[in-house]
Amino acid sequence: QYRKPTLPASFSATPMTSIDGKMHDIAALSQERPLLIYVWATWCGVCRYTTPSVASLAADSGNVLTIALRSGDNVTLEKWLTRKKMTLPTVNDPSGQLARQWDIQVTPTLVVISQGEVKSVTTGWTSSWGMRLRLWLASW
Repeated sequence: QYRKPTLPASFSATPMTSIDGKMHDIAALSQERPLLIYVWATWCGVCRYTTPSVASLAADSGNVLTIALRSGDNVTLEKWLTRKKMTLPTVNDPSGQLARQWDIQVTPTLVVISQGEVKSVTTGWTSSWGMRLRLWLASW
């Protein structure tokens, strides 16, 4: 709980571009159904266990946006994702600027947003069912 970030009031208004060049609007993405924002890193040991669950959720038509923290440039990150056979909508945060702005100090961090409002924040390992449950609860 003490590692949980204190997200700024403007959190959902932060414009983001993923490594494939697409713009992502957090508030808009979370209007119809809850959005899972997954902050992770290629070098994170715990993320090795959490990232496949997030990828599975995304493949099952889950509303997911990931942010890779200090994991290299876009080319390096794309190669890593390709090598791991993962297709995730990923925003690159190579210097950690976005993480600092959002006060995220731990990977992985999972943020559930519904209608532009933060519903839950979890740090550390989370199961696939735990993610799905948090998204379901956020829809109420």
